[in-house]
Amino acid sequence: MAEINAQMVKELREATGAGPLDCKKALQETNGDMQKAVDYLREKGIAKAAKKLGAGRTMNEGVIEVYQHFNKRMGVIVEVNCETDFVANTDAFRTFAREIALHIISNNPQYVRREDVPQSVIDHERAVQTARAIEEGKPADKAAMIAEGRMNKFFEEICLMEQGFYKDEKKTIEQLLKETVAEVGESIEIRRFARYQLGEGTDSSED
Repeated sequence: MAEINAQMVKELREATGAGPLDCKKALQETNGDMQKAVDYLREKGIAKAAKKLGAGRTMNEGVIEVYQHFNKRMGVIVEVNCETDFVANTDAFRTFAREIALHIISNNPQYVRREDVPQSVIDHERAVQTARAIEEGKPADKAAMIAEGRMNKFFEEICLMEQGFYKDEKKTIEQLLKETVAEVGESIEIRRFARYQLGEGTDSSED
């Protein structure tokens, strides 16, 4: 095992902002590899952050982020909450809120999370997918199983938290939120949003 000295601990602290004991442990766990130690601390931070989510914390602070597309044909209003006004004013939190607004413009989610999807919408989609599987020649029992598998894809397409981030589709919005929680040190919630597109929902046909 590589010898862990004070200079290595200092460099890791400067790179991550973690405490000295955490940095020393990270270096020991990664045999003195600085980059692996950074990744180790980042993963630990995200794991701790996940425990804070939905832990009964009050999140009444935050921002209402408003974004209007350059051609003024699309716009988004999104409410992102946190626990304190201190965090609400940090660059990390405000950048997160801005990125969420941009993502909503780009990916057009319909709901924040799958729990928000009305049961009637879920039942309709499940019936559509089951019928589709039967049309493909699958037996009824297997068609139902196939439909359930396709429902996950359906939720990924319409639910903000399950979509791949527009800048990095390998990372979901849920993962991006957890990373931000780890960075700012308190719980964050995307509470609600509205996306507007000029002419959307109107009937353009003539009478």
